[in-house]
Amino acid sequence: MSVDTKRLGKEGEDIVVKFLERSGYLILEKNFTAKYGEIDIIAKFGETLHFVEVKTRTSVKYGTPAMAVNAAKQLKIIKTAECYINSHSFFEAPCSFDVAEVFKDGRGNFSIRIIENAFQQ
Repeated sequence: MSVDTKRLGKEGEDIVVKFLERSGYLILEKNFTAKYGEIDIIAKFGETLHFVEVKTRTSVKYGTPAMAVNAAKQLKIIKTAECYINSHSFFEAPCSFDVAEVFKDGRGNFSIRIIENAFQQ
């Protein structure tokens, strides 16, 4: 992953955190890591835990950002979410596995689309 790609990804995550906070979400963790992988953002809205995978792109040349969250990536997110739930005793909380698609245009403007319940456990 190039420095530019890492920077773009970090910018996208920061934009999504701000968007979620403005929308009333409580951010619990950023870049939570466990033995199975990483979850970009863990947030709570009401009683629901949201495990958010952020994908940032400058074009759809290789497909939409959500398309990059394939079955293997979904399984890693689910297993990592289980680690978070177990370590923080959120056993009864409903969960949503969300994908945040972020696009950055040539002028540096961002647009966001949150896909709630993008996949199931």
